[in-house]
This record gives sequence, C-alpha cells and structure tokens, in this order.
Amino acid sequence: MIDYSDFFEEVIQTHIEIEQWFAGVAPEGTLQHLLARFSPEFTMIAPSTGTRMNAAGVNYLFTRLGGQRPGLKITLSELTGIDRHARGAIVSYREHQVDDSGTQTDRRATVVFEKLASGALLWRHLHETYCQA
Repeated sequence: MIDYSDFFEEVIQTHIEIEQWFAGVAPEGTLQHLLARFSPEFTMIAPSTGTRMNAAGVNYLFTRLGGQRPGLKITLSELTGIDRHARGAIVSYREHQVDDSGTQTDRRATVVFEKLASGALLWRHLHETYCQA
C-alpha cells in the first residue's frame, strides 16, 4: 500500500489556511505562507468556467478575497491517492464549503504535487469541478 499521508496532510493544512484567510480570521503572515505553498509554475482549472489560471492569477485571487467569506467552513472528504513517484504525487479530494451567508459549494479536485529536494511539497496543478446538488 502506497502512503500518501504527507500529501493528504498538505491538502488539509492548505485548506485550513484558505478557510481562515477567506473568513477573515487568519493569523498574521497567513497569506504569505499560503502563497508559498504554490509552485511559481502553478496552474489551475477553475471549477465553473474551465478557465486556466496561473500562479499570478491565484495570488491575485487570494489577495482580493481575503476576509470576503465570513464564517467560511471547509470540509474535506474522499482523499484518494492516484499516483506517487520520486518527484511528487497526484491526489484527489472532495471539498464542501459553506459560509455565514448560506452560500455552499461542493467540488471534486485533483492536485498534482511536486516534491522538492528539500522534501517540501508544492502545489503544481489543480483541477476543480463543481458537483451537482
């Protein structure tokens, strides 16, 4: 059995920071720490439009949305390893979000991680798709 626990932990910790940042309750330095989790070559496929976003776009998104989702709660489930190799891994997960306004989203995501020589894990690519209610 292949152990993906370090990659799953990276998904979990990143979403804790995202939740805190968007909810407006993040400790000082959270944005910088959060952005450092992403590779300079990071790309993302947006869940509703299929638009491809690069690292600069994600930096802008996080910077703009800080504190814009009061009460945000993110619940992760279905963490699944797809492939693990010397230079990283591919994992998938399901993400449910709800905030104080009652706005809810449910999405499936697949992330490609790169593992640096130092052992650090960077988000290299993320593909998200909304789930039907």
